[in-house]
Amino acid sequence: MAVKSESYFGEKDLWGFIHRSFTKSMGYTEDDLRKPVIGICNTFSELNKCHSHFNELVDYVKRGVWQAGGMPMEFPTISIGEPYVKPTTMLLRNLMAMDTEEMMKAHPIDGVVLLGGCDKTVPAQLMAAASANIPAIVLTGGPMLNGRLQGRSLGACTDCYGFTLEHKAGNLSDEELATAENSVCRSDGHCMVMGTASTMASIAEAIGMALPGCAAIPAPDSRRRHMSEATGKQIVELVRRNIRPRDIMTMDALENAIRITMASGGSTNAIIHLVAIAGRLGFKLPLETFDRISAETPFLLNLRPSGKYQMEEYFEAGGVPALMKELEPLLHGDCLTVTGKTIKENLASEPRTWNPDVIRPMIDPLDSQGGIAVLKGNLAPNGALIKQTAVSPHLKKHRGKAVVFESPEDLAARIDDPDLEVDASSVLVLKNAGPKGAPAMPEIGQIPIPAKLLRQGVRDMVRISDARISGTSYGALIVHVSPEAAVGGTLALVETGDEIELDIAAKRLQLHVSVEELADRRSGWSAPKPHYDRGYGLLFHERVLQAHLGCDFDFLLPPDLREELLREEAEGPGISKS
Repeated sequence: MAVKSESYFGEKDLWGFIHRSFTKSMGYTEDDLRKPVIGICNTFSELNKCHSHFNELVDYVKRGVWQAGGMPMEFPTISIGEPYVKPTTMLLRNLMAMDTEEMMKAHPIDGVVLLGGCDKTVPAQLMAAASANIPAIVLTGGPMLNGRLQGRSLGACTDCYGFTLEHKAGNLSDEELATAENSVCRSDGHCMVMGTASTMASIAEAIGMALPGCAAIPAPDSRRRHMSEATGKQIVELVRRNIRPRDIMTMDALENAIRITMASGGSTNAIIHLVAIAGRLGFKLPLETFDRISAETPFLLNLRPSGKYQMEEYFEAGGVPALMKELEPLLHGDCLTVTGKTIKENLASEPRTWNPDVIRPMIDPLDSQGGIAVLKGNLAPNGALIKQTAVSPHLKKHRGKAVVFESPEDLAARIDDPDLEVDASSVLVLKNAGPKGAPAMPEIGQIPIPAKLLRQGVRDMVRISDARISGTSYGALIVHVSPEAAVGGTLALVETGDEIELDIAAKRLQLHVSVEELADRRSGWSAPKPHYDRGYGLLFHERVLQAHLGCDFDFLLPPDLREELLREEAEGPGISKS
């Protein structure tokens, strides 16, 4: 078996001498240097709560690597903690992907274990694996245990929104809010609802890059340690068999991942990340593919924020393998996985769910369609997204007058103004919160309900933005409007009082303003000033692609695909005449 590390440690020249000498000084022996080198990408950080337990997991990965005949060598990359990074972790996903890719390519690593968990870490690592294309396997850190308060299960951050909303409405005291804060997050791990972290962990498994069962094991469960050891063993096998990410992450595998996301009521963020991963593989993955698969896929997973249960119950019901078993007739069963076997082979001995109320059978789904719908119309010529399973039923078809906020700052200044002209039928519109505008498309698409409406009992409204939302969010939230306002998309032209129509069943998002009026408004529009004038922020602003193209940097895509997408972007947003 010829491996990369042999060229570092096997040569008898000057550099071979230096490589061996420096490595032996860390305690490795001559015998160790003959083993395949397994890099362990440890994204531990005390500024990333979701990864706070990773040092322990690394010890178990190393045990597995040693047992399988490999030599583990741990290395760091940046770590992006969702609650802490400002203005948004989305600014740094591409940087983490670049960091990880370059570390994988620059070192004498024959295979790599990628430890991720928090929202942007797993997509960044999958993007890097697709580009570097050395044997790789994903190990996610697992969800937290359910929060508990007065006999009730709590979930981060779905209940974070709920508690703060009721506190704002005057229904919770400061002391009661503090008690809730102490009750939601009670263990290591990432959010325990089907938010972005859980969605991306499920995708890593469904796409074939993590071992079966990995996604749902709670972080404190001893079986998470067992999974870590098994992952360490398996990466050595992948190196020996020379199975690489591009052997696994095919277009069919991407479709499997999309189907699992739709059946799970997964995060809208998954669409951006899957498009970006596909781009690194050289595939164009249009929103129409997501819409087609969503329409074909029943919504089966009864998890919050679109259902009743949380990841702890999902694990006990069988996790992703049990969901895939139920969906097997709809999956591409011949896709290779990191087990060295196909999806079909992995599922051959997999039992059906242990709890059919958590993972519903296809003959009795929660809904006939998947969790996410793609909307189009003159307000979103390149598409927008809505998590249709989390929308209040009376808002799934709605027409109302826009109340417009020109920026996140404008929103913060006016949303609770008692003189704001708004009612429950209004459509709240936030501009300049997209990839270039915000900057970097933060998770602020869950526009707050105005305080005066909260006091009237309003808990959901149609809300539209070019921002993102947390996968833990709920409500009639239309996000990822593309093109964004900051590049002159139709969203930039919306004015307070305009009528907007949402029809989820028809997949339509329409601004009822004439083409002539929009053209007149466009003549007076100018782009906002960029937020950055130097450094990485300026690079992001200048080279980031729009939401429907995955928000990757154009120069990180394969040249042929890059040229095709840049041609499309150069055509400009236009104004739909429909």
